[in-house]
Amino acid sequence: MPTRIGDIHIVRDDFVATVTIDRPPVNSMSVGLMRDLADALEALGKDGLTRAVVLAAGGNVFCAGADLTRRADEIGIAAQADAPGTNPLYEQAVRLFSTELPIVAAIQGAAVGAGLGLSMVADMRIAAPEARFAANFVKLGFHPGFGLTYTLPRLIGRNPAEVMLLTGARIDAAEAQRIGLVNEIVLRKDLLSAAQTHAASIAENAPLAVRSTRKTLRADLAEGVRAATDREFKEQQWLMKTDDFGEGVKAVNERRPGDFRGC
Repeated sequence: MPTRIGDIHIVRDDFVATVTIDRPPVNSMSVGLMRDLADALEALGKDGLTRAVVLAAGGNVFCAGADLTRRADEIGIAAQADAPGTNPLYEQAVRLFSTELPIVAAIQGAAVGAGLGLSMVADMRIAAPEARFAANFVKLGFHPGFGLTYTLPRLIGRNPAEVMLLTGARIDAAEAQRIGLVNEIVLRKDLLSAAQTHAASIAENAPLAVRSTRKTLRADLAEGVRAATDREFKEQQWLMKTDDFGEGVKAVNERRPGDFRGC
């Protein structure tokens, strides 16, 4: 039977669970959404039935990242009052990278900013031709987050990651596949079934061996994300107070280049 946890929709077929983010119109990120997603993945990891997960999203956008036009505390990029050095959104990010089940992401559209960071949680990324990927933080006058300064170079190599993070450029699915960000490109109409087929090819194997192998492959991942997000958060805090940040958010919303002054 399908189940829901907030804006997270879960359907199981045999040993594969499809977990869909359903937060129209662009699946923008929040602490609550990431907490619900982490809760769902952790529960599936303990149910004794699920062996692999497909991570998908409703609509035309995989995840547009955090809506920086909203208050920082609403989207989780402000420090907690009772723990000034910690960030509630990034605590959920560490939880996501700590989950035990193999994950195949089905990316049908834009994965931008923290949405790109979310796609890094997966072990494999299957994309439609319409998919687009961007770490556009510098275009906002902001520092990359959600662990991308650690996970992106770890996946695609240091220099391709530097290009994405320092230019903020958006790349298409073909370029993403060329640099190793995407494993396979399939037509949008076939995307979910292709991701589910990949997940099933994992789930048909001995589940204890799969988890053991994945644990070895990702042994330092969650702690690496924790260290990276601690650093990212410190940088974000002072950058949010700059004039360039205000101009960057305004420029992106107005779909124009930012007029940055370095202050």
